[in-house]
Amino acid sequence: MPELPEVEVSRMGITPHVVGQTVTRVTVRNPSLRWPIPAELKLLEGQMIRGVERRAKYLLLETDAGFAIIHLGMSGSLRILPTEIPPAKHDHVDVLLASGEVLRYNDPRRFGAWLWQARDTEHPVLSKLGPEPLSEVFHADYLIDKAKGKRTVVKQFIMDNQVVVGVGNIYANESLFAAGIHPQAPAGSLSPARLTRLVADIKQVLAQAITQGGTTLKDFKQSDGKPGYFAQELQVYGKAGKPCPRCGTELNEVKIGQRATVYCSECQHF
Repeated sequence: MPELPEVEVSRMGITPHVVGQTVTRVTVRNPSLRWPIPAELKLLEGQMIRGVERRAKYLLLETDAGFAIIHLGMSGSLRILPTEIPPAKHDHVDVLLASGEVLRYNDPRRFGAWLWQARDTEHPVLSKLGPEPLSEVFHADYLIDKAKGKRTVVKQFIMDNQVVVGVGNIYANESLFAAGIHPQAPAGSLSPARLTRLVADIKQVLAQAITQGGTTLKDFKQSDGKPGYFAQELQVYGKAGKPCPRCGTELNEVKIGQRATVYCSECQHF
């Protein structure tokens, strides 16, 4: 499933092609995604796209009429293509632009979403989200306050979108390793100093992933629209049974919230 850095790179990739362009037509080939595509999406037609924003893992195409909200789900991707390229089997939505290009949405598993948010309203999918991890709102004092009295294990705590958005499984593994925190430690048991470091490491890990993913953008227009999990040097994710990059101890794997969690028993502590 695309995580925040992959979604941010998708935003960066489509932005120069769609901002300032007028939508000439919206074609919905399959309205049955995670939720039914609302008829209001047709309000995009005739509108100029003013900007492309990201909120958590949602992308928002901004127009004067409102916002098209896009979620890539588990297998969704966005591509910029010439309009003459015929749609493939799983190409469910086209946004045709006055430039002669099309923003095309492909989703084999159909677990993504296209929604609509009118001006001066907030869609329910966005209303309860926590702060962005790379924003100034997400800081040490905030996380220390949120963690008070929490028995939830810290990995699930930082993956809770009401606490902070966009820290998915891969980057939760990596951030906890960087901070030297055992993923099963109760969030409320961690000292302010350790939570302060965790905030800094979450920001660094995500920022690095975005920066490295951005190097693929030169090929975005011709790509399959899937930036993928970047070629950054992941320290622990997917490396159970291999030596810890710090101390050489064999990395362990457990399931937390049904998600694979890899850690070093020597370098990460309760």
